[in-house]
Amino acid sequence: MKKVIRATDFLSIGELADRTGLSVSAIRFYEEKGLVHPARNSGGQRRFLRADIRRLSFVLVAQEFGFSIAEIAAQLSRLPEGRAPTKADWTRIGRDFRKHLDERIERMTALRNKLDACIGCGCLSMKTCQLYNAGDAASRHGRGPRYLLGDRPDVE
Repeated sequence: MKKVIRATDFLSIGELADRTGLSVSAIRFYEEKGLVHPARNSGGQRRFLRADIRRLSFVLVAQEFGFSIAEIAAQLSRLPEGRAPTKADWTRIGRDFRKHLDERIERMTALRNKLDACIGCGCLSMKTCQLYNAGDAASRHGRGPRYLLGDRPDVE
């Protein structure tokens, strides 16, 4: 049996802003990025489901953990449209989200440990320094601090 959506199930953009702590412009931005999909009333005004409070809360938390809008959109695209997600829907996303978080935690821990060693080394060995990059040799591995990310310098 399909649930009937009543007018009281919808929030205006201002009400959604009040409930989430987001500005109206931020909500419009997230709409442009496909993270929320409001309906329109007969006057063309946006009307959001109460479930969009949770969606936008998820966006805020995910951004706090460093996830990009594209990564967040990919996760939210797995939720049903037009109805509040169930616990099973959120659990499915949570499992995948946790896997990504665990991978990030591992990378951040490794980076922290390398930086701790680097800061205390006094650069006694330029051949093994994780930051030293003579002649930009690390560029062949890609962008960013390649040796800190795990690429190995060619040691002569």
